[in-house]
Amino acid sequence: MGRSPSIVPQVADQDIYLVLDDFGGRIGRTWREVAEEDTGRTTLIADLLKGQYSNPARVIAFNAAEGWSRDVTDDIAEELRQRCSDLDEVPESLRAFLDSHAGHGR
Repeated sequence: MGRSPSIVPQVADQDIYLVLDDFGGRIGRTWREVAEEDTGRTTLIADLLKGQYSNPARVIAFNAAEGWSRDVTDDIAEELRQRCSDLDEVPESLRAFLDSHAGHGR
């Protein structure tokens, strides 16, 4: 049996952000695939604001080199809430996410 490819990033000492997206129905929730270079916090926030995720449910971050992982959903929701306030607009794809994580951050 062949070896599975490693999920550890090529540049191991970086924080990686992944989104659990809820497609509903028979598909349900799934961790979204993204290119390695698109797993940083800045890109994640931009993609969420652009509606690249249909119904984000949870966000996790990890750093393989430092040996940690954590649920950062509330922190990301708080940052998105601030960005949406600055833009004076909340994308439809983020409404449920922000409502379900209202005031839980920092």
